[in-house]
Amino acid sequence: MKLEDKFDFDTALEVDNEVWKVFPKIQAREIKTMLKAKEGIEDLKHCLTTGFELKGFVFTVENVDKNKGFDIVITSCPWHTMIAKSHRAHLSAKVGDTICRTEYSTWAAEFGDNIIFAFDTQKRICAGGQECVLHFTTKSNAKRRQA
Repeated sequence: MKLEDKFDFDTALEVDNEVWKVFPKIQAREIKTMLKAKEGIEDLKHCLTTGFELKGFVFTVENVDKNKGFDIVITSCPWHTMIAKSHRAHLSAKVGDTICRTEYSTWAAEFGDNIIFAFDTQKRICAGGQECVLHFTTKSNAKRRQA
């Protein structure tokens, strides 16, 4: 918010996005060490859901295919709640689109080059939806899911 005061919202969001290219790496590595996890989609799921629990997300996990992918369906996001409480909900969709894309892509990369992240742009709490759907899959499985 200090950058926004000094410059503008878009500049502040751009700088914040740069932070979120690094911060998730730190989080993922710390949780990975704590849980003695390795690389791979199953360890990503375990570490990411542990992080979500610690941060206060309300979510469910839907397995796509063991060792090939999973979806996380978020029904309560503490980040969106915090933005809404600060009377800035009108900015939440833009923040979510930028930061979530960066954060979860970074998490995926920490667990293997073959893991990719996508989210359902039509289903996002920050854009007025009831839930956010995060998709994590291996590159080989992603091609099959799109077919």
